[in-house]
Amino acid sequence: MSRAFESNLLARFLRYVAIDTMSDESVVATKSPSTEGQWELLHLLAKELTEMGIEDVTTAPQGVVIARLPSNTTRDVPTVAFMAHVDTADDVPGNGVKARVIESYDGKDIPLNGDVTLSVADNPALGEYIGDTLIVTDGTTLLGSDDKAGVAEIMSALQYLIDNPQIEHGEVEVIFTTDEETGAGMDHFPYDKIRCQYCYTIDGGGRHVIESECFNAATVKVRFEGISYHLGMARGRLVNALTMAAFFVNALPQAESPEATDERYGYYCAQNISGTATAVDLTIYLRDFDLDVLNRRIEAIKRLAVATEALYNGGTVSVDAKHVYYNMALIAENKPFAMEHLKEAGRELGFELREELIRGGTDGARMANERNIPCPNIFTGGYNIHSIYEWAALGAMADAARLIVKIVEVGGR
Repeated sequence: MSRAFESNLLARFLRYVAIDTMSDESVVATKSPSTEGQWELLHLLAKELTEMGIEDVTTAPQGVVIARLPSNTTRDVPTVAFMAHVDTADDVPGNGVKARVIESYDGKDIPLNGDVTLSVADNPALGEYIGDTLIVTDGTTLLGSDDKAGVAEIMSALQYLIDNPQIEHGEVEVIFTTDEETGAGMDHFPYDKIRCQYCYTIDGGGRHVIESECFNAATVKVRFEGISYHLGMARGRLVNALTMAAFFVNALPQAESPEATDERYGYYCAQNISGTATAVDLTIYLRDFDLDVLNRRIEAIKRLAVATEALYNGGTVSVDAKHVYYNMALIAENKPFAMEHLKEAGRELGFELREELIRGGTDGARMANERNIPCPNIFTGGYNIHSIYEWAALGAMADAARLIVKIVEVGGR
């Protein structure tokens, strides 16, 4: 693929990250997508797909765009899909992104602003991209490569297939979702509108990393209700919900937290908290590759709630646990052709693809487990996602787009 291809890919990415699409977990129960900016990007994508010449474009009311490029081969081959989400996380500010392009990176530390520097010491992967084009933030927001790099790569690959009709392929489906970062993006997904037999999420990280196994995930909502009294007359009467919640969070095992675990070790994570001395709402994320262990974690939370009530007489603790997604490894094993096509595409391109675990999840995990559609995950070329230190490498992004095209070609044989 030419430098013009990379330039167009970069232009797409910069266009998409400039749109405010940070999702809002507080309203996903009543609004889909949760923020208007996600609709703005979806409508732009639908417009660009139509301008490419794609006639089969659907914008579903659930906040999903689905489009199909028709097969151009006489062979009977299954429909392949590529999926990415348009929303960005709220771990740090995700709106008002001011991306900066660094051409011919010189291998040195990158000052993002007067106070924040992207250092080589903390980011050894930078050394792989000397001479390449990098995209960074201004040090106040995330960049949005998760997952607007994936969106841009899918769109660029699709345009390449249209411009090169000599590449024989079956039907190609592209899917853009919303609210992935809240875990609610697939809650109302219009499965009746898709035709793919296998799918790939373009929602990974560093160059040439692919993934077919992810966490099992649960979200637990815990509510603490105390007993309110005037502080001057509180002795023996007041039950402080904030104190109950603090005890509860402190009782979670620090050795099983995100910052203390890696590889196949799961965790408890107190994700957000709000309230007063009268009532507190706490959200806890639970993750584990083993579903039995995840369920044990849920049971441990329930037992801790009982213990908290016993220690704070008169206070109440309620627990609402919900499985959000499941490990997609079993589906990948039962339908191995998706990974086989991916690896063959990598071999033909000369990529040394590295298979790793996803210490998280994707919309593909939901699709795999709810519809038995294998859905491996592919790198985007983004690094330090969900942080103000996020950066992306254009060369790696171009490799992801090349891999998409090659998968389509392999699948069309």
